[in-house]
Amino acid sequence: MSGLLALLDDVAGIAKVAAAQIDDIAGAAAKAGAKAAGAVIDDAAVTPNYVQGFAPARELPIVGKIALGSIRNKLLILLPAAMLMSAFAPWLITPLLMLGGSYLCFEGAEKIWHLFRPHTPHADGKVHNGDPLHLESEKVAGAIKTDFILSAEIMTIILAALPQDQGIWLQGAALALAAVGITVIVYGGVALIVKADDVGLWLAREGQLSLTRGLGRGVVRVMPGFMKTLTIVGTAAMIWVGGSIVVHGLYELLWPLPYEWIHHQAVAAAALVGSASGFVEWAVTAFFDGILGLAYGLLLIPVATWVINPVLKAVSRDKPAH
Repeated sequence: MSGLLALLDDVAGIAKVAAAQIDDIAGAAAKAGAKAAGAVIDDAAVTPNYVQGFAPARELPIVGKIALGSIRNKLLILLPAAMLMSAFAPWLITPLLMLGGSYLCFEGAEKIWHLFRPHTPHADGKVHNGDPLHLESEKVAGAIKTDFILSAEIMTIILAALPQDQGIWLQGAALALAAVGITVIVYGGVALIVKADDVGLWLAREGQLSLTRGLGRGVVRVMPGFMKTLTIVGTAAMIWVGGSIVVHGLYELLWPLPYEWIHHQAVAAAALVGSASGFVEWAVTAFFDGILGLAYGLLLIPVATWVINPVLKAVSRDKPAH
């Protein structure tokens, strides 16, 4: 009997340790996932564009296909790559973060630039055969490719935010949990966004009460403004997060001055207020990170236009046809 009690006590101890580890994994995943806010919001703002022009019945299946591709990107490709990098080349994390931050700054700055200097849409050189299934497959494939870039940024940001003293298995589990959680949140939100108009129209037409019909009409009127707001918030978040990543990376690698200057300004501003000092310090830091991120992104636009894009086009043209 005493042996059985001892065994049960050991099992209870193991269960407590496992529960604590699960709690640690969930906590680390939540904290790390929050660091990727800029790329996540941008992902949610970009994805609804891929279902425009399709029949309402195809909207959710398309979102589902993109979400499945996003899960594959994160878990089958990016997660193993992140674990290998963390184990054998952790020094690569900061440079890759800065590369991702540079991309966020560029994307955000380019969107703002095009508000003042709209560009003329041009043909992509592809000939579509009029088959909606073929067009859908192309749209999904393009969305998954774009998601791969955003997912790579998200996974790198999450990896850098995880405690480095965790074991590789706990680190991998936290990274996987954060990746799945972010994907569910992003594409669940996208599904709600793309179907909100249809739900509003249905309520406006089929509602039994004047209140529900009015609610439906309100949803239809609000959604265009909501999408514009989401795009603005996504752009601002991209520039802020990208600028923060670049400033922090410079501090760690070679040039601490921008980080130290921003920190000094934030602390000085926080000292001028009372109970809201923590929020003021964060807001001032975010403001200057965003200003520097925008300036850096604007500087990257001619580099991408006149150097990177021509090189990529030249390389793609040189590839032999299969």
